[in-house]
Amino acid sequence: MAARNSGQQPHGVAASTLLKRAVELDSDSRYQEAFVCYQEGIDMLLQLLKGTKDSAKKCHLRQKISDFMDRAEEIKKFLEQEKEDGKYHKQIKIEENATGFSYESLFQQYLNAAVTEVWIEDPYIRHTHQGIGKGQQISGLEEIRESLCKHGIELEIEFSSSIHDREIRFNNGWMIKIGRGLDYFKKPQGRFALGYCDFDLRPCHETTVDIFHTRHTKKI
Repeated sequence: MAARNSGQQPHGVAASTLLKRAVELDSDSRYQEAFVCYQEGIDMLLQLLKGTKDSAKKCHLRQKISDFMDRAEEIKKFLEQEKEDGKYHKQIKIEENATGFSYESLFQQYLNAAVTEVWIEDPYIRHTHQGIGKGQQISGLEEIRESLCKHGIELEIEFSSSIHDREIRFNNGWMIKIGRGLDYFKKPQGRFALGYCDFDLRPCHETTVDIFHTRHTKKI
């Protein structure tokens, strides 16, 4: 009996943690993040329900799942309406030396199977501290283009002498503006320092990330 429960306990703890976080985010009106946490927490409760034999526990879990699903559905409808009305706006403030803000962490929830094009506009992508100095600019971008091509991704590059805004657009309607552009990470202390490869562990410069949704995303 103990061995059977030991496999379920981690799911219960993880689900509880996720759903507690979902409620906190919900209370703070951070609905997009709350919705993701609700979904993941509900999935874990469903796994827990499948392995539960006790009738009373099953009834309790079903009720909790139903309650959380109802709230998640309400948030989903609210977010869809905001996106439809063009009113969706979420702001993330990254503090000085904060970690946990890799590109994957910021962008993953906005990327789905519907995304086939991404447009990036950044006025300072050519600076040396961003990895592409004046002398190696073209060769560096060509190397990136060739690497992406091997994965079936086509990279188109355009230069402008009048760009001032920093903006990332996905063709599913999401638009992300970062105060510092993509260059918000601090330089790692060394090749073997935490954060050299894992950007979630790399300290950041202070900046603000604004996320919008528009039904009429157009090419820059």
